[in-house]
Amino acid sequence: MRASEYFVHGCDPTALIVRQIMEDAVVTVSPTSKAMAVAELLSEHNFGSVPVVERDQTLRGLVTEFDLLKAVEQGKDLREVTVEEIMTRDVVTTTENMPLMSLIHLLQERHLIRVPVVKDRRLIGMVARRDVIFGYVKARAVYWP
Repeated sequence: MRASEYFVHGCDPTALIVRQIMEDAVVTVSPTSKAMAVAELLSEHNFGSVPVVERDQTLRGLVTEFDLLKAVEQGKDLREVTVEEIMTRDVVTTTENMPLMSLIHLLQERHLIRVPVVKDRRLIGMVARRDVIFGYVKARAVYWP
């Protein structure tokens, strides 16, 4: 759930931080999950990627649609391949205190759609371009008492 969904007063959207717009209910997978299970998960929920975490929520990587396509192109059977074998390990992350304008810069500079939010290497949320737009709209909304 995004904190911005509960805004009751308009505010300056440039004063927002990641914690206010990120999604904290994140679907994750383990490194030992099969790639086919991830493909099904992404298809079913219309996600573009899913974070790979240890039991203690330590972020290990990200499995993207691109990772799955690459595995298929290489002739790998997604029913046999584990997430750990195909995941992107060098993941760009952000913190919950990053200002909105810095996040926008990061997303645009790196051509990213979404970024994991971490605290002490543990996943605490995900933030996407769509969340930035949603937060901006909610911050600019006119609320009636």
